[in-house]
Amino acid sequence: MTEHKYNQQRKELPADINLQIKQIGLQLGFQATGITTTSLDQHHDYYDKWIQKNFHGDMSYMERNVDKRLNPAELVPNTLTVICTRMNYLTESSEHCTELLDHPTDAYISRYALGRDYHKLIRKRLQKFANQIATLLGEFGYRVFTDSAPVMEKALAIKAGIGWRGKHSNLLDREHGSWFFLGEIYTDLPLQTDNKITEHCGECTACIDKCPTQAIVSPYVVDARRCISYLTIEHHSAIPVEFRKAIGNRIYGCDDCQLYCPWNRFEKFTEEEDFNSRHGLSDIDLLECFEWTETQFLSRFEGSPIRRIGYEKWRSNIAIALGNAAVSPHIIKSLQNALSGASDLLTEHINWSIKEQLKSA
Repeated sequence: MTEHKYNQQRKELPADINLQIKQIGLQLGFQATGITTTSLDQHHDYYDKWIQKNFHGDMSYMERNVDKRLNPAELVPNTLTVICTRMNYLTESSEHCTELLDHPTDAYISRYALGRDYHKLIRKRLQKFANQIATLLGEFGYRVFTDSAPVMEKALAIKAGIGWRGKHSNLLDREHGSWFFLGEIYTDLPLQTDNKITEHCGECTACIDKCPTQAIVSPYVVDARRCISYLTIEHHSAIPVEFRKAIGNRIYGCDDCQLYCPWNRFEKFTEEEDFNSRHGLSDIDLLECFEWTETQFLSRFEGSPIRRIGYEKWRSNIAIALGNAAVSPHIIKSLQNALSGASDLLTEHINWSIKEQLKSA
C-alpha cells in the first residue's frame, strides 16, 4: 500500500463519494465498479476443500499465502474496503468462435489472449483511478491488483455486487455476460459498501454439459487438472492422453463454458483497442503457428500473455492439435521434421500426433 494513509479525522467523506467513484470508473473504461469490505469468512471452507482435493493441480502458488488471500488486510495492512472493477474484452461474436472450433486446421486461442497483455493496461487504468480518487479526497493508502498476488478476485467482486458466480465458476452479469477482466483497489478508505446481486443461473447446466473434458465436476467447482485452459497454460508436463482428443484445436486456453452460456447472448464488445486481435491470431492456421521459429514466437508475442508459456509449451500444444486435425501429408512431414532436437515433452506430443495422423490415413 502507498505510504499515505487517509486521515479520517481530517474530514468526513462526501455523502455521494460512492457515486463519484463509480462515475470515475465508467470514465476510465470500467463497465462496472462496486465496493466491499475485506471479510471473506464464508469462502474459507470452500477454498480449503478445493485445495485439499488437489483441484489446483500444479499451481502450487495457490497453496501459499492462504491467510493473505482470504484476509485482504493481511496482504495489505490497513485495508478497510476494496474497490472492484470489471472491463469487457470480447472483440468478436461468440458465433465466430464456435465456428472456429469446427475448423480443425485452424488454431483456437482463448479470446482474452488475442491482444496485448491485459495486466499492464488494467493496472495502469487502476492507478489512474486511484489518482483521481486522491484528487477528490486527498492522499490515501491503496494498492492495485489485476489477476496478480494472492487476491480472491471473484469472491470480492461477488460481494461488491458487480456479478454473480456462474456454475462454471466465472463471474456473470445479466447485461454483459462473462467476457470481462477483473481488477481491484485495496484502500484504507471507510467507504459505504454495495450489496451482492441475485444469481440467475437457475436450473441451467449448459456450461457443465458443454465442457469438453468434464472439468466442472459439480456446480461452481472446477477441477483444474481436467481444464483445457490449465492444461495448455499452467500445466508443464505432458498433457494426459485421456484429454488430448478433447482438446481439439484449442492451443491456448478454452472458452467453451462461456461460449455456450445463455447469458453471453447479451455479450458486449470492448472499446479497448489493445484487446483487438494481433497478427491474425483470431483465425490462424495451426501448421503456420507450429512452424514459427522461436525468434518469430518471441517477436509476435511481445506484450502478449501467450509469451509467458514459452516456445516449447506453445509448440507442444499445437502438436496435440495437429494430431486432431484432418490427415495431411504436410502435417505429418512437419511433425517428423520437428523431432530433431525436440525436448522430451515435445517429442512425446509429436509422436502421439503422428500416430493419430497415420491412424486416420
